[in-house]
Amino acid sequence: MDRDLQVARELAADLAVRAGRLQIERRDTLRVGAPKAHANDVVSDVDIASERLIVDAVHEHWPDDAMQAEEGHGRSGTSGWTWVVDPLDGTRNYISRTGPWSVCVALYQGDQARVAVVHEPVAGETFSAVDGGGAFLNGERITVSGGPPLGEALIGVSFQPGPATKERAGRVIRDLLPVAGDIRRLPAALNLVYQAAGRLDGGLALDTNLWDIAAGALVAREAGVVLGGHGPDFTTELTVGAAPALWSALAERVRGTLRPDAG
Repeated sequence: MDRDLQVARELAADLAVRAGRLQIERRDTLRVGAPKAHANDVVSDVDIASERLIVDAVHEHWPDDAMQAEEGHGRSGTSGWTWVVDPLDGTRNYISRTGPWSVCVALYQGDQARVAVVHEPVAGETFSAVDGGGAFLNGERITVSGGPPLGEALIGVSFQPGPATKERAGRVIRDLLPVAGDIRRLPAALNLVYQAAGRLDGGLALDTNLWDIAAGALVAREAGVVLGGHGPDFTTELTVGAAPALWSALAERVRGTLRPDAG
């Protein structure tokens, strides 16, 4: 089934902006629910309301599309198209007021990402991409950095805060920080789109979910970021991104640290 991808991007961007506005308006009155997978895996009533806003509007436009959504509003579909939604990537930052967060919406045709939007509500920045059409920030084309040497590079680090993942992330950070220009911890979607905009030279994400990286990965790829994991394809277990000139040095360092036999 054909789909006007520009129309899909415009809808995704509008919904992401609307969800971001809701998040800012309700930040002072949010209610935090019980943790999900572990004590650091938190969710608020604003996460759920934001997801409902996006899911209901998409369903109104394309009722036969499938939905993968973090807070439980997923459904099957018959059209061959699937929306992947993280209504609030960086909930801990949002709740604690200690850093940025974003609204992420991606559209897949089969297993291929075709449309992506990542919206950062506080800065008012909307990153977007259509498969094969380049990457954009608030309508202006963006591109990856030139890729400085690793010793001068700014690297983003993202990881789920479960105990096992934190141990793996600690190994990577201990190895990477002395040899990199500097690092920043960010939610996964912003890590990827900041690479796309050239703000970061590279980055890695450990043990994410598809909704954490689906939108950011398409924006990054369309901006010229090289993406991979333990092999040539990035996965939710490991996503490494970098400017082309930096890719080999960063990927080899991260992969070496995460090898089962690495100290």
